[in-house]
Amino acid sequence: MPLQTDAVDLFTWNNSYARLPERFFARVRPAPVGAPRLIRVNEKLATELGLDPDALLTPTGLETLAGNLVPENGEPIAMAYAGHQFGHFVPRLGDGRAILLGEILDGDNKRCDIQLKGAGRTPYSRGGDGRAALGPVLREYIVSEAMSALGIPTTRALAAVTTGETVWRETPLPGAVLTRVASSHIRIGTFQYFAARGDAEAIRILADYVISRHYPECVDSPNRYRALLDAIIRQQAELIARWMLVGFIHGVMNTDNVSVAGETIDYGPCAFMDAYNPAMVYSSIDSVGRYAFSNQPRIAQWNLARMAETLLDLLADADDARIKEAEAAVEKFSAQFESAWAAGLRQKLGLFEDHSGDLKLAQDLLDCMSRNNADFTLTFRGLCDARVSGDNDQALRTLFANPGDLNEWLERWRKRLAEEDCDINARRQAMRAANPLFIPRNHLVEQAIAAAVDSGDFQPFETLLSVLSRPHEDQPEFSSHALPPRAEQIVQQTFCGT
Repeated sequence: MPLQTDAVDLFTWNNSYARLPERFFARVRPAPVGAPRLIRVNEKLATELGLDPDALLTPTGLETLAGNLVPENGEPIAMAYAGHQFGHFVPRLGDGRAILLGEILDGDNKRCDIQLKGAGRTPYSRGGDGRAALGPVLREYIVSEAMSALGIPTTRALAAVTTGETVWRETPLPGAVLTRVASSHIRIGTFQYFAARGDAEAIRILADYVISRHYPECVDSPNRYRALLDAIIRQQAELIARWMLVGFIHGVMNTDNVSVAGETIDYGPCAFMDAYNPAMVYSSIDSVGRYAFSNQPRIAQWNLARMAETLLDLLADADDARIKEAEAAVEKFSAQFESAWAAGLRQKLGLFEDHSGDLKLAQDLLDCMSRNNADFTLTFRGLCDARVSGDNDQALRTLFANPGDLNEWLERWRKRLAEEDCDINARRQAMRAANPLFIPRNHLVEQAIAAAVDSGDFQPFETLLSVLSRPHEDQPEFSSHALPPRAEQIVQQTFCGT
């Protein structure tokens, strides 16, 4: 039954997860906050979702986004899940500071979750306060919206509010609540939660639900559950390749942070690389480099093996057959990732045809970048203008500690380009579409957070969001936002914020 309502509804709910058995979640209301103030409503996203942005900007909208009012017909829940955290299994995690208000159908009739992150304690809080600090809320807002603008599947930020209350981490910090939108919040860890309990019925119910919600094409497959596993693996292979093609490091690829819908979820100590370094780690809690940039494909496959384990009983009748089905599915990941990675690199290099030596050509450039401490984003962007002749190489060469180290590679690249009959302007346009100029530079994200937290100044946050909404455009008035950090601006570590 719906909980007691407090507010005129801002959302037209079409809830489905709350119809599942009660052991899938806990019914819990957001905890009220003292003095909420609106930071921002993502009006463009609200319109895309079929919501009224003006209604979200009203006092009732603010109280709802802060968790002080439960929307009419709302059925707030905290979802149960488990997960491998840095390789160690925790059988009971769940939404410890996030509350799912409900689901809506967007303008394209696609189902979306509306979730409050930082909305207070739940039965899964494990002693935590259930709150979010302002800094992590702003980081997730900035990075998730940047990822969306880059065309990478991701959760989205609908709104952010301050709470007027203090949260305690290492130091006292202003509190905030993020309103997050996702195609769903179901994770590999959601399946693991029931597998750890030997709840075969719940796994089947959950698998059928995920097929219906995310992968309806699997329904008519000879084995719908193998088809589901294949689909999840394919989506993850493509997602990880997309991350790496823009230099993104998630930072905490635990199984409870892997969406079965193939979206990027849970932005904690995430970061974008400046200088290319395949072993790069930013997360302060990743002391052994488990989730380093170049290790992300291997970890993704490991996570997917854990997903396959939860579905074993659904894959075949006999034990041997089940294991063979699972292994065959997981083994596909490597080839699917490599295919997506190679295709993306060809696009970044301005290549339209698939030649056998293309991946080596790209890898040789990456190796040269690594040796020369070259900026990942600006190197590929620089190639857009260097494709014709050496006359346009100067800006590109300045990115390399030893510019001469690039000579032989540029010669090979231009020779490869000449093998394709392509209009030079069309190639430049295609390359610019594959190579952004603006990413959420770590130092700029930190500056925006510091201004908001320390001084209540949200203008750097707003400016950064505006620039990142058009990552492939030149925007000369904001050219400084494209520059790598100076030595004293380099961010060495990022933090989870929980």
